[in-house]
Amino acid sequence: MKIQIFMKNLIIFALLFALGMHINAQDKNQAEVRITLRDGSLFNGSTNLPTVDLVTKYGKLTIPFASVSYIEVGITPDKANESKIIDLISKLSNESIDIRKAAYEELIQKNVGAIPVISNYIYSEKYQPVSFTEFTVDGALTELKGKYSIDDNFNEEDIISIDYQYLMGGTYSFKSIDLKTEFGTLAIPKDKMKKIEVIYIPGSESAAKSYILQASKHISGNTSGGWLKTGIMVKKGQTLNFIASGEVVLQSLSGGKYNPDGVAGTASNYEYDDYSYGSTGTYPQYGNLVYKVGENATALKAGSKCSRVADGNGYLYISIYETVYNSANTGSYNVKVNIK
Repeated sequence: MKIQIFMKNLIIFALLFALGMHINAQDKNQAEVRITLRDGSLFNGSTNLPTVDLVTKYGKLTIPFASVSYIEVGITPDKANESKIIDLISKLSNESIDIRKAAYEELIQKNVGAIPVISNYIYSEKYQPVSFTEFTVDGALTELKGKYSIDDNFNEEDIISIDYQYLMGGTYSFKSIDLKTEFGTLAIPKDKMKKIEVIYIPGSESAAKSYILQASKHISGNTSGGWLKTGIMVKKGQTLNFIASGEVVLQSLSGGKYNPDGVAGTASNYEYDDYSYGSTGTYPQYGNLVYKVGENATALKAGSKCSRVADGNGYLYISIYETVYNSANTGSYNVKVNIK
């Protein structure tokens, strides 16, 4: 009897342990995302996407979702119905208004994948402009774009940003994403999406991420892309760890050389302003690796190595400190960021 009770308890324990492991594995794959729809609507929630399979013209890439910063969702051409769509387009050149009207009304009922097919046809050698003003291919394209809220500068490929530094184009095939929100789970179709932004992935803080700051661009005084958005969502109380190396030449500072800690050989201390607090403070000096938590936060010194506790919430930005931007700057910093 005791053996039976023991075995029963053992089985129950094993089942509970397996269930816990399954739930824990699911939690690790949960990511907080923000989905922007083509009509401008925004949805925040969590989803389970461990990897992104991107088919490119060079082959298939399997990208860990933890490395994805955002996905700009493209409009995949409807290859399955391409011949039918082109046949309808050809009927829009018919002299009979009834034939044109019937083809037009059928064409504007097509799915969003018809838009790139029609657009490509219009810009091909096959397209011959007509003198008709009603039921034209241009009118059908305009109506379909309005129906699905598609911009004129749409992409056929899905564009994936890796750590806000590298862009890859291809086809990420999925029909919809199940998004868990405070109002329940929503199944959002791909053709309704414009952009997927990764806000936070639990557990990803323990893995260091690497970034390259280019002196020709990533200068704190550059108001157009001077701050590199790491894609890391920082929460108040987390510890930020930075390790940086490299050397830059800042033409805005008489061509002086600098490293993440500041002066490096050819630069002079007199180039620092009267408000510098020294190497142990948080006030930045020229050439320093700097960071901020939140787009409008104050720049703080990181240097070649530092560990600090975040006093706010927001995305982490990094840059090279200099108040004046000169595109002729050269060199770069290699930066590793770890958050705990």
